[in-house]
Amino acid sequence: MEKILVTGAAGFIGFHLSKRLLEEGHNVTGLDIVNDYYDPALKYDRLAILEKYPDFTFVKKDMADRSAMEGLFSEGGFDVVVSLAAQAGVRHSLKDPHSYADSNLVGFLNILEGCRHNNVKHLVFASSSSVYGANTKMPFSVHDNVDHPVSIYAASKKANELMAHSYSHLYNLPCTGLRFFTVYGPWGRPDMALFLFTKAILEDRPINVFNHGKMQRDFTYIDDIVEGVIRVMKRPARPNPGWSGDAPDPGSSYAPYKIYNIGNNKPVQLMKFIEVIEDALGKRAEKNLLPLQPGDVPATYANIDDLIQDVGFKPDTPLEVGIPKFIEWYKEYYKIK
Repeated sequence: MEKILVTGAAGFIGFHLSKRLLEEGHNVTGLDIVNDYYDPALKYDRLAILEKYPDFTFVKKDMADRSAMEGLFSEGGFDVVVSLAAQAGVRHSLKDPHSYADSNLVGFLNILEGCRHNNVKHLVFASSSSVYGANTKMPFSVHDNVDHPVSIYAASKKANELMAHSYSHLYNLPCTGLRFFTVYGPWGRPDMALFLFTKAILEDRPINVFNHGKMQRDFTYIDDIVEGVIRVMKRPARPNPGWSGDAPDPGSSYAPYKIYNIGNNKPVQLMKFIEVIEDALGKRAEKNLLPLQPGDVPATYANIDDLIQDVGFKPDTPLEVGIPKFIEWYKEYYKIK
């Protein structure tokens, strides 16, 4: 039984990952500040499920609080850390950029320091498909340069990758970054399209469809994300013996550092996504067709060759399976008949 710290345990991915780890018999400490970026009641309801497990400990502290993180790590004796806590959201980063510096930069630095000083065997951390920014070559590959972010959120996630690499280089800390592609499923985030569309359609309100519906996303079901994370956790990053400074590979290193995409590898048109929601609800949506929003990218599409090669896993849950599961949960959670 390993001792695992999951930051952002009250969040969407953190909740599902923690639950799976507890079911597998691990000892899990869940860290979360439980902020009000979206309804804290949803976060506390997730935590209530986790707290039913005797091997789960919840710690309500702020990652950006250096002394609190020093205490947590010195007392925790963690074998593996999975850092999922972050200020999320591309659009929110246009309104409140400072919150991204506090959580995603200062907070993540405190996690790196905790790992460095307390003999953590492997740090797995959440990056994002948003780091691909202005890149247009599809599918997005971890071996491509990602130096042109189009939001401060994306820039902060790219910064996490750079910070982790420096700790991997300086302190031989195995670090693996995971670029998640548009995660959805039960207990999902209320600021994400699936949640917003479902709520609006059920309430007979129009939905806002940006880029006139010409968006493409590599929608990835939560169970596939969790499976990918767990497989990566069990395989600490290793140096790439073929890495060369003459032709540097952005996805690996001479140090124990590695980046993976976790996506469904099947980009879907936004209009198709809406059709599957409509079919699952048995209702049609009234659509407001709007231009592309600042900070958004028109398409995401994950190259997952490295994930398949290294951990033998390929996400494959189709929308026609995943979306009805979300809607079933949504109706039950909000008591909709």
